Amino acid sequence: QVQLVESGGGAVQAGGSLRLSCAASGRTFSSYTMGWFRSAPGKEREFVAGISQSGGSTPYADSVKGRFTISRDNAKNTLYLQMNSLKPEDTAVYYCTARFRQVVVATWASWDVWGQGTQVTVSS
Repeated sequence: QVQLVESGGGAVQAGGSLRLSCAASGRTFSSYTMGWFRSAPGKEREFVAGISQSGGSTPYADSVKGRFTISRDNAKNTLYLQMNSLKPEDTAVYYCTARFRQVVVATWASWDVWGQGTQVTVSS
């Protein structure tokens, strides 16, 4: 199955931007629905954004809509999350995830493969 490795996390001030990347290896990347979740201390893992196999469907959590953009490059086996206008409440570990089925869902338990996570810290 596919293996996922996130990068691009870091510390930034409120209002700043970061771009996360997720490099996939193993089975065909383009056959997976992909997504980003995040986990903050004391909180359950939260859906951020998802993208269909072709990239034609990109649902977002209401909390990030209009600020974050998910995209994928199937030729490079890479998933991205462009995060703009970052807020302190965006501080979390961000996880890349893959799903064998075609529909993006917000329930973390319905996803099949996970990366190790990358820390994003936004200061006020």
